[in-house]
Amino acid sequence: MTTRYGGPGVRLAGDGLVLREWERGDVVAMVELFDNPEVAYWTPLVTPFDLAAAEAYVDAAHSDNGRIHLAITTDGGEPMGEVMVNAKAAALGYAVGPAFRGQGLAHRSLILLTEYAHEVLGLDRLILEIEPANVASSAVARRAGYHLTDLPLITVTDKGRELTLTTWEHLA
Repeated sequence: MTTRYGGPGVRLAGDGLVLREWERGDVVAMVELFDNPEVAYWTPLVTPFDLAAAEAYVDAAHSDNGRIHLAITTDGGEPMGEVMVNAKAAALGYAVGPAFRGQGLAHRSLILLTEYAHEVLGLDRLILEIEPANVASSAVARRAGYHLTDLPLITVTDKGRELTLTTWEHLA
């Protein structure tokens, strides 16, 4: 893994990927990636995810909110999805646009960000919270070396839908 800091940002490269901060010029691509019923169903992203939502998301991603949001790319250019870490909660998340699924982007991105969170942020235990019915996301977690815990299920409400989440963990 190569870690490079450009100004205040984080840029990670490895395994055929470049994870970089979202840029204002990415908002159109973000709408194409995230304004999708399946993405809306499985993630807490606002829906509809329009240009205004994308601009607000980029602004939030650049704020000091304890989170690092990185666009998934193969070369630092076109975004194909996102991987993020909430350093305060030691929680990670990911989403890949429908047109880019099946390429291993999510699990490779998750591995890169997991290494960064352990080695650079100093987080010994990382978690993912995943709905049991989200088979694809559970497969990504497993493939990236996360293990399902025996912690009690978490129940939350998002966009009017009650969710039950399992906890997956990765230890340094």
